[in-house]
Parts: sequence; C-alpha cells; structure tokens
Amino acid sequence: MASGELACRYAALILSDDGIAITAEKIATIVKAANIKVESYWPALFAKLLEKRNVEDLILSVGSGGGAAPVAAAAPAGGAAAAAAPAVEEKKEEAKEESDDDMGFSLFD
Repeated sequence: MASGELACRYAALILSDDGIAITAEKIATIVKAANIKVESYWPALFAKLLEKRNVEDLILSVGSGGGAAPVAAAAPAGGAAAAAAPAVEEKKEEAKEESDDDMGFSLFD
C-alpha cells in the first residue's frame, strides 16, 4: 500500500470525523500539512469516491459482505398452507463416547 493512499485515507477519516465535506482540496491540504508527498491523483480519487457515500456507513459495513438480509417467503394463498403436513424431524442416535475409565489408565496412576 502506498503511503500516499494511506495518507489520503486518514485525511478523509479526519474530515468525516469533524463533519466537514470531503473534497480533493481539503484532503490535499491535510496531507500537505502532515508533510507527506502524494501523487496528485490520490486526493481527487478519494474525493470522487466519497462524494456520494457516507464514510461511517462504509466503516460499519466492513466484513458484512454487502448482501441484504434474506426475505421470508410469503405464505401461499387459500387453504394450501393448512393442507401441507409439517416436516418430521428424525433424530439420529449419537454414538456414546467411551469414558477414560475404559481405557485402562487415568491421570493419577
């Protein structure tokens, strides 16, 4: 990751935290005040990216996958729902684990 890119990220976070509109000029001013040299396209790129997005929403949605929650299916019309038999769950018997006593040794032998 380039230091210029990281500096612009931090500048955008500072502006957002202070409630100031994020523009290329303001990002460039903060980066210049921090005495960091960046390519001229980075501030404009970040300003363009964040002009229509809320930085707080971007931070809160990290790792969420961006997908919407699944929507529950609508119930069928008429008496079809009552006629459907409920699904029967089959329980499998789990194999019982042998205890340590059956192995012939213990912790305090």
